[in-house]
Amino acid sequence: MTISLHARLILKILLSLLILAPNLAQAHTGIDAASGWAHGMLHPFTGLDHLCAMIAVGLWAQQMGGRAVWLAPLTFVGVMALGGLLGMNAIELPFIEGGILASMLVLGVLIAAAIRLPLIASLTLVGFFALFHGYAHGAEMPHSASGFIYALGFMLSTAALHLTGIGMATLLAKTGRAQWLRLAGASIALFGGALYFAG
Repeated sequence: MTISLHARLILKILLSLLILAPNLAQAHTGIDAASGWAHGMLHPFTGLDHLCAMIAVGLWAQQMGGRAVWLAPLTFVGVMALGGLLGMNAIELPFIEGGILASMLVLGVLIAAAIRLPLIASLTLVGFFALFHGYAHGAEMPHSASGFIYALGFMLSTAALHLTGIGMATLLAKTGRAQWLRLAGASIALFGGALYFAG
């Protein structure tokens, strides 16, 4: 058997989380706290730019291996929370859309070319992009929502997307299909470039 039972179980759990998270978040949208939670959980899923970039972080983290597997996603989620705080408070940050699109382009190229940067450089790059994504999440927070609950929602969704990317990359490596991972990176980069020029 090419795929271990353990790898299949992890992939099923991750895909279930990815599929169910928006539905669970939407279940109780009538109350302010629940509404903030729902909006926060759903926001990373509402744009393909966010979705692709966050999965790309997981793909690249697993591709790099070592401590980057857990440090890159943790860095992204942590710095994204800071960006969210800036966005919630309308503190000016330039080039938000450009930064988000650049994250797709750069991360996609890094995955496609299987580039492994030094750990500090990798975390700095991931954190830089996370600031833009977090700002976009924070700036679009509903006025009635609790900032803490809303932020917790988008942080958990982002972590689930990172884990999905890690799971996908792990599965591809275990089944000897690493070239598909590089193809996924190229697709993300092309999509980011297309969005940039379309805008």
